[in-house]
Amino acid sequence: MRKFLASIAVSLLITGCTFPGVHKIDIPQGNVVTQEMVDQLKPGMTRNQVRYIMGTPLVTDTFSPDRWDYIYSQQKGGEERTQKNLSLFFSDNSLQRISGDYRPGGAAQ
Repeated sequence: MRKFLASIAVSLLITGCTFPGVHKIDIPQGNVVTQEMVDQLKPGMTRNQVRYIMGTPLVTDTFSPDRWDYIYSQQKGGEERTQKNLSLFFSDNSLQRISGDYRPGGAAQ
């Protein structure tokens, strides 16, 4: 009887996180980037102006200091993880080009 109860207790502990109705948390990571933030970016802006709008980039490459990468991933309550990227390219301390999953003016489209 004791072995039976112990095996039930162990199986409940192992499967404890898979019971239906158990709350699973959202896991956001990286820089939060919104379309409204990207819409404010204009070519020719200085690095300080871009940093004011976007915040400090998550990734700054020491071999390519004129490129800033903003990476945001989120996993909502046990669903698949989604990730969005935004890369900003500078030349002579001014914003030249934007690439990634966001486009300026995308909110109006």
